[in-house]
Amino acid sequence: MTTLKVKERTEFTNSARRKVREQGHVPAVIYGKSTDAKSISLDSIELIKTLREEGRNAIIKLDLNGKSHSVMLYEMQTDPLKNEIVHADFHVVNLKEDVEVEVPITLTGDAAGVKDGGVLQQPMYQASITAKPGDIPQSIEVDISELGVNDTLTIKDVKVSGKYTFNHEDDEVVASILPPQQEEEIDSGEQQESGEPDNAEGRENEEGSSEDEKQS
Repeated sequence: MTTLKVKERTEFTNSARRKVREQGHVPAVIYGKSTDAKSISLDSIELIKTLREEGRNAIIKLDLNGKSHSVMLYEMQTDPLKNEIVHADFHVVNLKEDVEVEVPITLTGDAAGVKDGGVLQQPMYQASITAKPGDIPQSIEVDISELGVNDTLTIKDVKVSGKYTFNHEDDEVVASILPPQQEEEIDSGEQQESGEPDNAEGRENEEGSSEDEKQS
């Protein structure tokens, strides 16, 4: 579990938050059931590194004035143009209580159906699970090696390899293999009926008028 040192913020104007970001820190808030909400700031590079290595649902210890808080990242606001975190909310967690979180789904293996020309579809990229904070997996790996053409893999087919439960119906689809596209389906053009275009007569009349004008 990574420990990050944080500082308490006492100024809350836009200019104060901007100054925090210019110094390479992220303005943030820490709160919980038995914890008074506090405005803090922490090093943005250390935060990004922790989330990249341990995942979005990692348990992080925040050291505020010598007191440690076990937290999870609840919400994060980013600036897509600058590619930086502009604000973060941290929720103090009880390691003995269950929480509901979204976890990425990673498909592993080479599906047999794809080798046969089928097309892999993945409707579900994240799964909602319930677990204690310390039991949350960084991602859920789903083996699709045996998935053939026209096969469907649902939540009930996923092997749970940890101490968590899914918050989904058993028949919700995680991945499937569609049959190869037929040649007629790939042909996007339709047979055009023979004959003249609808506006051919108009064009002929226009051309005729132009010739008459020239002759006159």
